[in-house]
Amino acid sequence: MAANGSTGRRMLPWVALAAFVILIDQATKALVERAFDFGDVRPVTDFFNLVLTYNKGAAFSFLASASGWQAHFLTAIGIAASAFILYLLARHGHQRLFSFALALILGGAIGNVIDRLAYGHVIDFLDFHAAGWHWPAFNVADSAIVGGAMLLILDELLRVRRAK
Repeated sequence: MAANGSTGRRMLPWVALAAFVILIDQATKALVERAFDFGDVRPVTDFFNLVLTYNKGAAFSFLASASGWQAHFLTAIGIAASAFILYLLARHGHQRLFSFALALILGGAIGNVIDRLAYGHVIDFLDFHAAGWHWPAFNVADSAIVGGAMLLILDELLRVRRAK
């Protein structure tokens, strides 16, 4: 592994990207919290609404109806995942697509951990729908996590292709 200064310089752009994701995530959540009452729905297009809803669970409200232990469990998972991602960035910060994906996931994970610690739930507000069917509401942090996961898959497919 490189010297600490080199590792820090290699990680800096990725940590900055994660911080930017956190900033946008928290700012959009704060704006929606100020402009909406819980449960408000404001149509934007025929397929998209802004809403204010709270998720005490994980993705797709998994564990949302649990007795409260899930908040601590999901916070611990978010913190552990963030620490592991920082470790991976320190080791692989030179791999641009891989590190970009990890930075998005890191920012999203920390954005949702902040919500869990501050409010005991995650603030969701993006609501897509079609033909009476609604995708579960989500937020910028969730979008960053999903986008990062998709980029990790792309990075792996490209790596395998290069290895052939």
